[in-house]
Amino acid sequence: MYLLKLEPLSKAAFAPFGEVIQAEGSDWYPINNGTTRRYHQLASVQLIGEGARAGISLAHGGGRTYPIMINMLERHPLGSQSWIPLNQVSFIAVVAPNGADDKPDESGLRAFLVQGDQGVNYYSGTWHHPLITLGQGGEFIVVDRIDSAPNCDEAPLSRSYLIDGS
Repeated sequence: MYLLKLEPLSKAAFAPFGEVIQAEGSDWYPINNGTTRRYHQLASVQLIGEGARAGISLAHGGGRTYPIMINMLERHPLGSQSWIPLNQVSFIAVVAPNGADDKPDESGLRAFLVQGDQGVNYYSGTWHHPLITLGQGGEFIVVDRIDSAPNCDEAPLSRSYLIDGS
């Protein structure tokens, strides 16, 4: 078993895998006669293939506690996927680049602690672990490709990785 170090999420560190959705530190402009700040296009929806369309869904992630075992990843080859918390709950984004064998490159496996005021948008084809909500359960907005085309590949990892929260 290998220990996977938990990193704080930042736009620069997460850039190879996707986008951080966060108002703090982002540009905004006033709308609605100055009563609202719009943080415009914090992430882009990627849709691949004819007839592709984006959907907005809600999801509930059950709370998890440390230690957390990681032994598989998934990816969505036909579109990006965003996870945006509604109730300020933190979660973990485990990601890896694509390897030469079209499987996760485990040498680049990383785990990011996503604060409750942040969301992530995984780029199309980014290997990532399914949602890991910390502590209490979390409510999330999910923005991704929805249609009948298969859009989820899963891959077991060659070994197990442990996130202990340190």
